Amino acid sequence: MRALLVAVALVAAGCTNNPYPDADAGEKVLYAAFSEPPKTLDPQVSYTTVDHAITGPVYDKLFEYHYLERPYRLIPGLALEIPEPQNLDGGRVGYRFRLRRDVWFHEDPCFTEAGQPGPSREVAAADVAFALMRIADPDVNSPVVPSFARVVGFEKFGERLAERRKADPEFAAKRIDQQYAAVGPIEGVRLPSSHELELILTEPYPQILYWFAMEFTAPVPWEAVAHYDGKDGRDLFAEHPVGTGPFRLTRYDKRSRIVLERNDRWYGVQHPEWRAPAAVYPSEGEPGDAARGYLDPSYTGRPLPFLERIEMRLDKEDIPAFTKFLQGYYDASGIIEESFDRVVKEGRLSDDMEKLGMRLDRAVVPSIYYLGFNMTDGVVGTPAGEKGRKLRQAMSLAIDSKEYMRIFQNGRGVPAQSPVPPGLFGYDEHYVNPFRQVNLERASALLREAGYPGGVDPQTGRALHLTFDTGDTSARGRLRYQFFVDAWRRLGLDVEIAATTYNQFQEKVRKGSYQLFMWGWVADYPDPENFLFLLWGPMARSAGGPNTANFADPDYDAKFVAMRDRPNDAERARLIRELVDIVQRDRPWIELFYPESFTLTHGWVRNSKPLGMSFSTLKYRDLDPDTRDRLRREWNEPVTWPAWLIAAAAIAVCAPGVATVLRARR
Repeated sequence: MRALLVAVALVAAGCTNNPYPDADAGEKVLYAAFSEPPKTLDPQVSYTTVDHAITGPVYDKLFEYHYLERPYRLIPGLALEIPEPQNLDGGRVGYRFRLRRDVWFHEDPCFTEAGQPGPSREVAAADVAFALMRIADPDVNSPVVPSFARVVGFEKFGERLAERRKADPEFAAKRIDQQYAAVGPIEGVRLPSSHELELILTEPYPQILYWFAMEFTAPVPWEAVAHYDGKDGRDLFAEHPVGTGPFRLTRYDKRSRIVLERNDRWYGVQHPEWRAPAAVYPSEGEPGDAARGYLDPSYTGRPLPFLERIEMRLDKEDIPAFTKFLQGYYDASGIIEESFDRVVKEGRLSDDMEKLGMRLDRAVVPSIYYLGFNMTDGVVGTPAGEKGRKLRQAMSLAIDSKEYMRIFQNGRGVPAQSPVPPGLFGYDEHYVNPFRQVNLERASALLREAGYPGGVDPQTGRALHLTFDTGDTSARGRLRYQFFVDAWRRLGLDVEIAATTYNQFQEKVRKGSYQLFMWGWVADYPDPENFLFLLWGPMARSAGGPNTANFADPDYDAKFVAMRDRPNDAERARLIRELVDIVQRDRPWIELFYPESFTLTHGWVRNSKPLGMSFSTLKYRDLDPDTRDRLRREWNEPVTWPAWLIAAAAIAVCAPGVATVLRARR
């Protein structure tokens, strides 16, 4: 009996719900949750935020984005500077990239297996060229092949590679670098020296530089691609990244736990004297950053990274993951819908959350949601002439974006006035689109001018009937679409929701058999071209492009091309405003909102400004492990009464038997 009581007392005293080892308590380990495993860690293929949470800190890029400044600005990463375009013969444009020396890949057995003298080697310009060849390789199936089509000889390299593999099985069995060497190089990718790469484009394309701030163009060692082929017990390269970044992947149980550890051979750690732009904490940001704690003098100018390790645990369900965050076991979290109103009050943290020392970080995501018209339609589109334009203008005046966000987005977002989101060059925070202010009186007047008084079609004598096509058949989706239908009904219009599966909707769009739709776009890179091209005539959906509205206007198209090929100067800003004015007048879109991310972080986390795009900022983060450990213990005091209750129950059950045994012995 005494042994039972001692055992229960020990269990009660040591009772804890802490999921981490006690040895981690004083270490700078950032804990995060992920709800689904990455699809691939191949940098030339991965294209999701889940993938980039791993590939971002593992793979260095030639360029990065300034952590604090908005609009977004490129800064040198592995490259020594941002190159200027050089005009060449025949309208071609060249860029010369100079890479840093003494940058090394993560140590890995693939190097010694390939005959290298050590477990790593220095990065060279040839490793960037190799990454570009992998993008062009049809067997890699990179999703960004079209973005590099302006590189001279890019597509032809892929065609030669595919033809040679098909014709010669022995060639197809050769090592990957040998295959590329045999059919290469890509004509427009040249290597003047070991640490220089020259890129030749068929025509001006300033946006090509943004692609060198993404993992797609990160230098990759051929040794890793050749070695990690999934054979003889080896990993696949898609699950065994070998990069140069500030963190290296040390554990990859993608259905339970992922661990990244600080890379002590990173160039920022080895060479703090370089004060490389992407390897030190910035000393300047946008207005308000200092007040929000993002320019703390104790950090500015210091070498990165600050964290020792990042631990990611699989938590498929939102509510349990959010609960663990509230207990202090995750360092940051989004806000689940069920708890939003208790966490955020009128756009700021609730008093309860502030008392816990939490902070709310908000960032407008460079993306847009909008309603669109099929501009080839005879009623709502260009064929209807001025009548169709006034109909579109009237319908735009009826939509209340703020109310939509309040009901369906917990107020998270900024009402959109143009296709260009905040944070991008050309965005004007003072611009007010006259057709994006709710005005039913003016809308009714425009309908009368369009020949639909009170929304009535004179040909039928009934409300004008339009079709709103959607690719979402869920009940929640229908509620969202019904919001717009009800708004147009106030004008007397009869808009029918035609909900189908996503594939069926896409087929309708391909055939042009639709009138109204809702769509969204997330920036590939933070440039106005990446949004304004969505209304460029050659990009029409009927031609296979992303211009789902099928908008085509010669004036818009000419101004777009002039804007696209210019640097960010006053002339480009003027052209952007003229493009916005055309969209304002013609109304191929009804701009709805730019979404906004809300992130909660505990008070012990430092430097948590969200970037707003799918790029890792982990190297800028820091935390106070001692404060975290103290607050965790306060918030998670063990509840010991169940253990004592079990002990009492055990005594009650066992006592009669013990008494019987004692009597028998006497």
